[in-house]
Amino acid sequence: MASSQQLAQLDRLERQVTSLVTAYQGLREDLADANTTIQQLRADVRDRERQLKDFQNQENIAKLVNTIAGEPANANELKLRLNEYIREIDKCLAYLRE
Repeated sequence: MASSQQLAQLDRLERQVTSLVTAYQGLREDLADANTTIQQLRADVRDRERQLKDFQNQENIAKLVNTIAGEPANANELKLRLNEYIREIDKCLAYLRE
């Protein structure tokens, strides 16, 4: 009789361990998914910060152009030149990062 109780108890323990292992594996998968999402969100944040910086640079250029050049024709030419210089600087910075 004691033997059948021990077997029943062992069966119960085995089911509990199996259940815990299954839950653990599910949680590990959830954690891996969450880490992937975090990495994607971090990349998105870096992209948004870069875009914001670009927009701020463009706004600063527009203000500078309007301050320096009084005539609209001169302002457009100056803005184009400044944009070209900034693109060249960005290329140089990207090259230096590599």
